[in-house]
Amino acid sequence: MKILDLFKTFGSLSSSLVQPYIIAEVGVNHEGSMDMAKRLIDEACAGGADAVKFQAYKADTLASINSPAYWDLTKEKTESQYELFKRHDRFWKKEFEELKSHCDAASIEFMCTPFDLESAGFLNDLVSVFKISSSDITNKPFIEYICGFGKPVILSTGASHLSEIKEAVEWIERSGTPLALLHCVLNYPTAYKDANLGMILDLRNKFPDKIIGYSDHTLPGDMKILEIAVLLGAIILEKHFTLDKNLPGNDHYHAMDKDDLQKFRKNLEDVFNMLGSFTVSSLESEEPARRNARRSLVARRSIPQNKVLEPDDLTWKRPGTGISPLYMEQVIGQKVLIKIEKDALLEWSFLYRERPDD
Repeated sequence: MKILDLFKTFGSLSSSLVQPYIIAEVGVNHEGSMDMAKRLIDEACAGGADAVKFQAYKADTLASINSPAYWDLTKEKTESQYELFKRHDRFWKKEFEELKSHCDAASIEFMCTPFDLESAGFLNDLVSVFKISSSDITNKPFIEYICGFGKPVILSTGASHLSEIKEAVEWIERSGTPLALLHCVLNYPTAYKDANLGMILDLRNKFPDKIIGYSDHTLPGDMKILEIAVLLGAIILEKHFTLDKNLPGNDHYHAMDKDDLQKFRKNLEDVFNMLGSFTVSSLESEEPARRNARRSLVARRSIPQNKVLEPDDLTWKRPGTGISPLYMEQVIGQKVLIKIEKDALLEWSFLYRERPDD
């Protein structure tokens, strides 16, 4: 499914669990290498992602020189946001156009999060929806500028109070822009105890007319956390993606790779097979049990021909291939056509009266 199709069909999807739309968040894990970026696209496609997403920024417009780190300094020792972002801001309009073409050729959707007005402007020609980072949820002028393009918005809600989310939603709704909200914990990596997946339910309750998803920053592990997110109703999943989790840097170690993504896809397929139908009904595989494990009305004693049936004449036993106890009241008072032996299952053909309509 394409991301625009998801927005168009959301009304029919919101009442049940659905296979999620998966975004492999490359961010800047391409390390400034076009070859590496294209490999990441190919591996995300092979792993089963629906989209691959990059980030477009320039350190000069994103962070002041003195901006402090907010990540795990044991994994990424750079203490200045400006210095870190300066190392990763080599891709711009020309490079993203090339990556968009590669995504098209690989049949995977291209996405990219802009972090300034210039990147939002040129990305408008490349993306079908805009992703806005949690860090910009209070950036009213930037959000309003992006809404001016008239394309759906996916907004992450990390590190936000409900009042801040509601305010951002109001800004976006004023423009009539379709919106998806992603639960997110803005901590790299997010400890499992801090994932707070229950917030997905609160977002669904507070914003029932919005697509709700989950942007994950936990260590990949067995990928069960994404399965749980889906079972809680997340329709969009986003997780950082890398070629090698052992590469140094801020994102690689808590990102998933192709093998993790394939494992998740397989596990999720098993989960949906177990979930089966969302409409209550007896299954074909249960038919033997319906016939043999249910009860029928049975002669408690030998019943002579032409006797009018009384409650003491009957009991109920397995199998369920005779008259169901459901019809006990209709059977009592009926005259039998033939002699019925003790422990025989009653049949409608034994009675003067035919089976009543169900």
